[in-house]
Amino acid sequence: MAVEAISPDWEFDRFDDGSTKIHTEVQQKNYGKFLEEYTSQLKGIEDALDDSIGDVWDFTLDPIALKLLPYEQSSLLELIKTDNKRVIATGEIKFYNGLLYYGEGVSDSCVVEGESQVQMGRFISFFQELSCFVSRCFEVVVNVVHQLAALYNSNKGVTKIIESSGVHFQTVYEHLGELLVVLLTLDEIMENHGTLKDHWKMYKRLLKSVHHNPGKFAIPEEKLKPFEKLLLKLEGQLLDGMIFQACVEQRFDDPGEGVSVSKNSAFAEEFALNIRTIFTNVESKIGEPSEIDQRDKYAGVCGLYVLHFHIFRTVDKKLYKALLDICKKVPAVTLTSNIIWFPDTFLMAKVPAAAKLMDKKSVQSIRAQRDAYLQQRAQTLTKDVQSYYVFVTSWMMKMEAISSKEQRNDKLSEDLSSRCNVFVQGILYAYSIGTIIKTTMNLYMSMQRPMTKASVKALCRLVELLKAVEHTFHRRSMVVADSVSHITQHLQSQALNSIGTFEYVSLLEQRLDVLSSLVMAENALNGPSTKERRLVVSLALSVGTQMKTFKDEELLPLQLVLKKLDLISELKERVKVQCDCSFLYWHRAVFPIYLDDVYDHAVDAARIHYMFSALRDSVPTMLHAKHMESCDQLLESYDTEIMEVFNEHLLDKLCKEIEKDLRLSVHTHLKLDDRNPFKVGMKDLAHFFYLKPIRFFNRFIHIKAYVTHYLDKTFYNLTTVALHDWATYSEMRNLATQRYGLMMTEAHLPSQTLEQGLDVLEIMRNIHVFVSRYLYNLNNQIFIEKTSNNKHLNTINIRHIANSIRTHGTGIMNTTVNFTYQFLRKKFYIFSQFMYDEHIKSRLIKDIRFFRETKDQSDQKYPFERAEKFNRGIRKLGITPDGQSYLDQFRQLISQIGNAMGYVRMIRSGGLHCCSSAIRFVPDLEDIVNFEELVKEEGLSEETQKAASLLDSVLGDLTSNSAEGTEYFKMLVGVFAPEFRSIKNMHLRNFYMIVPPLTVNFVEHSIGCKEKLNKKNKGGAAFTDDGFAMGVAYILKLLDQYLEFDSLHWFQAVREKYMKEMSAVVKEQNVQATSQDEKLLQTMNLTQKRLDIYLQEFELLHFSLSSARIFFRADKTAAEETQERKDRGQGS
Repeated sequence: MAVEAISPDWEFDRFDDGSTKIHTEVQQKNYGKFLEEYTSQLKGIEDALDDSIGDVWDFTLDPIALKLLPYEQSSLLELIKTDNKRVIATGEIKFYNGLLYYGEGVSDSCVVEGESQVQMGRFISFFQELSCFVSRCFEVVVNVVHQLAALYNSNKGVTKIIESSGVHFQTVYEHLGELLVVLLTLDEIMENHGTLKDHWKMYKRLLKSVHHNPGKFAIPEEKLKPFEKLLLKLEGQLLDGMIFQACVEQRFDDPGEGVSVSKNSAFAEEFALNIRTIFTNVESKIGEPSEIDQRDKYAGVCGLYVLHFHIFRTVDKKLYKALLDICKKVPAVTLTSNIIWFPDTFLMAKVPAAAKLMDKKSVQSIRAQRDAYLQQRAQTLTKDVQSYYVFVTSWMMKMEAISSKEQRNDKLSEDLSSRCNVFVQGILYAYSIGTIIKTTMNLYMSMQRPMTKASVKALCRLVELLKAVEHTFHRRSMVVADSVSHITQHLQSQALNSIGTFEYVSLLEQRLDVLSSLVMAENALNGPSTKERRLVVSLALSVGTQMKTFKDEELLPLQLVLKKLDLISELKERVKVQCDCSFLYWHRAVFPIYLDDVYDHAVDAARIHYMFSALRDSVPTMLHAKHMESCDQLLESYDTEIMEVFNEHLLDKLCKEIEKDLRLSVHTHLKLDDRNPFKVGMKDLAHFFYLKPIRFFNRFIHIKAYVTHYLDKTFYNLTTVALHDWATYSEMRNLATQRYGLMMTEAHLPSQTLEQGLDVLEIMRNIHVFVSRYLYNLNNQIFIEKTSNNKHLNTINIRHIANSIRTHGTGIMNTTVNFTYQFLRKKFYIFSQFMYDEHIKSRLIKDIRFFRETKDQSDQKYPFERAEKFNRGIRKLGITPDGQSYLDQFRQLISQIGNAMGYVRMIRSGGLHCCSSAIRFVPDLEDIVNFEELVKEEGLSEETQKAASLLDSVLGDLTSNSAEGTEYFKMLVGVFAPEFRSIKNMHLRNFYMIVPPLTVNFVEHSIGCKEKLNKKNKGGAAFTDDGFAMGVAYILKLLDQYLEFDSLHWFQAVREKYMKEMSAVVKEQNVQATSQDEKLLQTMNLTQKRLDIYLQEFELLHFSLSSARIFFRADKTAAEETQERKDRGQGS
């Protein structure tokens, strides 16, 4: 070996002074620290992801994914590969799904005429691709058969390629069977696709009409004929369900190439032997717990059997019967998605020679067995679910245990074996569960039998278990990835040990080809466990075991190890295939029933994640749909359909139930229904709110957020409709937070209070209704409803008005006063008419004349008797149906005018209240800084200066409003007074004389209302009506008649009259006290009490009128006010 020359510059490095070792140790220590920190960072990221994602993760969203499948890079092995497997994969992924999804995503109700033909038009190119694929499959089948026939040639004159006696390439036959199953599946899809056939017919009809009038469609006629020929070819090749038949009926004998197939007895025997061998392996495992892919191989065996029959025209009756006997164990095989295949029907149709030999009873027994299978499955499904539930959960615990347990170097071999067994067990469970679901669902669908709800629920539980297996593998993918590489190495070493037990020397002397194949197998095992290498090992061992190189007890463990190696090497891919639930698309009718079950059993709500994960599996397969402009349309249709069902059967029901529960809980005092949990049961729906968001398509479905939004929206909308219910909805919000953990949003509706009553806008629009239905209280500044159908009376006070002003803005105040002015105009018109009436005017003039003539005799006081007489006189003029005189109606008119003035007063007070609330944050109202000047001094931007200027104007407005307020009374007096005092309204000057009879009328009415308060029927009861006093004060001011009214000394006259009567009653009581007449005494007491009440009521009216006069500056006459204004003008 040549020694590498070293440069003289580096010679000194040869001397080892120990420094290199020190440097190495330091670097190793630093690298170790870095790895520790990096590991902790990765752990943090993993934990963060763990918290944010749902219980079930969408695999397509993995930021980093581990691909465990090794791939081959060796150029030598690239020469030894088969084209077969790639063809099969293309067929399964692309063409199955393209055909299956044809016609989907378009609802029957909204199909536009001609849409079917357009869909088929888009699909023609797909059919062309499929045609090419089928042709390629035919070529591959012929090629493989020719190669095998060349190997096993019974013609002794032909040179042998290799010594083929005892060599059985079982793997090749298995792959050939798989390819035949692909063709068989395409036939079954076509056979079961009614929509595809209908659309094809419609498309052909369209083409006929185009043919008759090509100019209309702008298509050259010369292009039409080739296209029609193509369609005929496609129809004959693909749509007649004869793809498989055409394949097996091909001409396999090719004299040109010198290959004889049908007359090759050695090949016929070898073919039959391999079919029997594969079948024996399949028969022993099919229907057993350790079954993995035996059903698929069984379909392949049936395909090979038919191919053998068509090539060699011989029937193996025993094998035929054995193949049919499997149907008793396996009633049907699911080829793909919702395509189910009945082996008995297939064998009888494709091998008619053998079918004739079968008796009818055995055929019927197979069909009867199918019915019996369904009935038995319906009964045992629930038990199966329970047992698989236990199996899968215990397996999941083992998987968790593996991830938490560290590998021990002393027991590494045992540990790897146990891990391998756990992984394989997971695949076995997945296969068993998947087979039960697919076979049962597809059988029910194919045989058009109704499925019970219990069966649907049980099958959905199995779907959840299937996804649980998949997600356990995915969740522990780090551990699985770490273990798989070690397990494959361990299994390869076991296989190498098994192969290494034979004697090389004896083989070297006898057969070099056997030795070479074993050496090739060893070489292939010394490397990554790729698909290609495992195929080479399988083929090499087919040659290497021909001379009984291995004893049976040695060969079986080797085969078992290689099977395990196959499984473990493709672990992730196997799990994905076995746990794929894309078939659920065709059985999505079960989804509503499943959701109802989840809703009824809320405790297990978390399982819904698994179902959505299963529904997502259909998405990758839909991407192969070709009949629409874009597969996104199909995806959108699917998404919409699933979400509509989910909303209807779970979300909306949940929202309604939660709302109902909150309402009933808040209104328990009403005892609306029996809520005893021991009688009506209890459902804890809170479990739904502990769920993490569910991932579906491009959205996260967060049940908690959805329900919260629904309740927020409902409570907000209902509060806006009935503002007085805000407290109830607040209570329901709090209860939702406490009971269900829902974070509700406050409504933040404009300041409303519990007794909100009417809004200012509402009152303003209906002021005529308001003043007639509400009573005014002068002292408390409050309006109270007269009567109500409810159990409570609405009230309106300053706070409500202030809140309304804050809601609508201060601009509403002037508008309200304007509305009041319009209202007063109408009322004063009625007032004027009443005063102008001859009956009223003549009596008033008579009373005025009488008072002027007799005032000296009556001590300047208007006699009470005269007022009473006036009252009685008006009553004689007539009364309304409800017993009211004209004076009663006039009193009501004045009360309404007074109520309107009271409302104006309240608007002003509310405005001041609102302004003072708004300005309460200003520290000193006397000294408010000018913000605009300060901003200019600081040299801030123009926008800031504008903002400061606006702030100054707002503060200025608020200050002036809160300090002064607007004198609305003064305005309303000023606008009407000139008209009232004009010469044309001279008849109004008599008003002061009608006030005494009005007060008498009012007092009687007021006492009547107060007495009703103590009665059971409180209709018409009231304790205040200061609107009358306000109205009288206002009208007197308008007419400038305060002095005239005061000259009557009316309230003094009333007081004297009642005091006089009361002293007379007291005297009478003293006289009667000696005679001891009890009845008379009682009468006297009642009289005294009545006089007391009347006097008190007059006193109250006097006080109210005096208070009301203050608002209108009643201490001054119109002349004095005019003089005061003149003096003020001169002074300024």
